[in-house]
Amino acid sequence: MTKPYFAGGDPGPIVAALAQVPELLAPTLAFVGAALGPGAAGIRYKEFAILRTSALQGCRYCIHAHTTVAVDAGLTSDEVRALRGEIPLDAAFPDEAERTLLRWIDAMAGSTGPIADSTWSPARRWWPDHLLVELATTIGATLFLNRFATGFELPTSPEVVDRLCETGFALDIDPVQPEGELARD
Repeated sequence: MTKPYFAGGDPGPIVAALAQVPELLAPTLAFVGAALGPGAAGIRYKEFAILRTSALQGCRYCIHAHTTVAVDAGLTSDEVRALRGEIPLDAAFPDEAERTLLRWIDAMAGSTGPIADSTWSPARRWWPDHLLVELATTIGATLFLNRFATGFELPTSPEVVDRLCETGFALDIDPVQPEGELARD
């Protein structure tokens, strides 16, 4: 049941850990693949959700992996640094629609309880509901993976470490605090 995942060599620490419970492997990877994979939101906004959520949760494994994915997806160095919490979001994202989306991501990923209408209303003005639903699912899958990777202390692969060094990104990163207003209304 797990052999196909190892046919090409080391499948990575997430798959290797999930292989300990084979009945969870395929359904979990199917969900995660659908939630994080291609969709209407596009890779740029998926990486906003994945990298920002991972930074808010302090998941080093996911921050490292998705820093390289974000760079490969065409995000600028400043955009990646802002998503990682190294520089203010406003410094890297001049577009009001994107800043609004990032405030919504911060609220979805960085707080518990309902999201304030002062965050929801602007997000809905700029972004269609189907995109917000897709990104909410991406955030949820990322939260799961953040907890999984952090709880099991999954190691960053040497290849990712090399890529981070090549692109000038730090390996040590502290969790960030969400910017903007959260669920306080």
